Amino acid sequence: MKILLVLPLLIPLTTAAFCLLAWRRARVQLWLCVAGAAALLVTAALLLMAVWQNGILATQPGNWPAPFGITLVADLLSAILVVLAALMGVLVTIYSGATIDSRRIAFGYYPILQILLMGVCGAFLTGDIFNLYVWFEVMLMASFVLLALGGERAQLEGAIKYVTLNLLASTLFLSAAGLLYALVGTLNMADLAVKLQGAPHSGLITTLSMLFLVSFGIKAGLFPLFFWLPASYHTPPFAVSAIFAGLLTKVGVYSLIRVFTLIFVGDSEYTHTIILVLSALTMLSGVLGALAQNEVRRILSFLIISGVGFAVMGLGLLTEAGLAASVFYIIHSIIVTTALFLLSGVMRRSGAGEELRKLGGLYAAYPLLALLFLIPALSMAGIPPFSGFIGKLALLRAALEIGQYTIAAIALVVSVLTLLALTRIWSEAFWKEAPEIDESKGAFQPQTLFPIATLAALTVLIGLGAGPMWTLSQRAAQQLSNPSQYVRAVLGDEKAEPKVAATVAEGKTP
Repeated sequence: MKILLVLPLLIPLTTAAFCLLAWRRARVQLWLCVAGAAALLVTAALLLMAVWQNGILATQPGNWPAPFGITLVADLLSAILVVLAALMGVLVTIYSGATIDSRRIAFGYYPILQILLMGVCGAFLTGDIFNLYVWFEVMLMASFVLLALGGERAQLEGAIKYVTLNLLASTLFLSAAGLLYALVGTLNMADLAVKLQGAPHSGLITTLSMLFLVSFGIKAGLFPLFFWLPASYHTPPFAVSAIFAGLLTKVGVYSLIRVFTLIFVGDSEYTHTIILVLSALTMLSGVLGALAQNEVRRILSFLIISGVGFAVMGLGLLTEAGLAASVFYIIHSIIVTTALFLLSGVMRRSGAGEELRKLGGLYAAYPLLALLFLIPALSMAGIPPFSGFIGKLALLRAALEIGQYTIAAIALVVSVLTLLALTRIWSEAFWKEAPEIDESKGAFQPQTLFPIATLAALTVLIGLGAGPMWTLSQRAAQQLSNPSQYVRAVLGDEKAEPKVAATVAEGKTP
């Protein structure tokens, strides 16, 4: 069963190697990547089932006992995110087959995409702070290549901004990890959860937690560290933008949730209040930035930032209900943001560009495309009966339950402004008369519409049948709220101290 923890890393690595062997055969590479991503999806689904049935799984590759060796761990949150990463990998690869040009394929697009998936899965499954840094660097290298692939001026400018800010985040991360190791003598997350409970230097630990907050905040796109994202996400091919939008910021959000529910919980009134304030500012700055933009992908890039604010809101609340709402919202956000970025590519191929003033008439020319846009757009805005409504409603309820009325009011206002930003796209691109429509560009290639329709159907299904997904989110939140389960899975029962069973379950909130 524990082989399921290793396969999400081996499958994309092996797929990338086979793609290199088929370097001059673009179609073979495409089918290899589809098959590899599908195998990853099956493996991830089996891993999720195993964690659901048996609890948190952990393994030590190389047979070094924890906390001395490399540790791979899957709780429900990790397993859910690996499933979503694999699903996005399948759908974006299918979409790429119709949209990525031969020049980029010739320079290694498909193997690099697989390496990116490997880095994402590695970050979700690692049980060690240093190896989390390693997987961040794998993602950074792969994403930088995908951003710069093609060599266009706008791409290179966006790639330089992207890699510069992410290297700063990596530097802060590595510095924080080194200081933490000097203080405690371990970087295994489960071991840290035990040892930091009794560490006497609470001020230093809080300072270290702020370093991790800044480094992961840059990766996630938290206020005020998000400015690299809208400067770069609109420059690469639409398939690349979509996989970035769906997964990369979520790795930062996942890292925040992991360390601030497992490791840095000793001064939660201070640290999690800061996270809650940052979530509110991220929501507001993201949606206001979206309202100021006039290009589809720039608008969507700022809405990603706003969504990050919602995703970390439950972490700031630090209640089981809040964490469950965050898990549910992250699932919704990955699906919806990926769908909208893929749609923006179809809109670009159907119309005259990405600027709103150059678009128009898409509803009359392509009513199916209009429907496929409307579903994820309304879901992102939190309109029932779609998945976004369930996620935002759960966050609001969690905030109101503990008297956090300000953040609840901000979330409501941001949801209304999000609807306004998406309505601008609808009215300009779909509703007004077309300045230019080129039907010969083939907006309805099945290879581009199938991934979008799949994601649109998912957001409808999750919204209408929210019960199973909400139950899954609650179970994931219960595991996050009880760190002793994680510690026992990694270190064994004899090393799991009762005192790490903790803060969230006891209702200690900011």
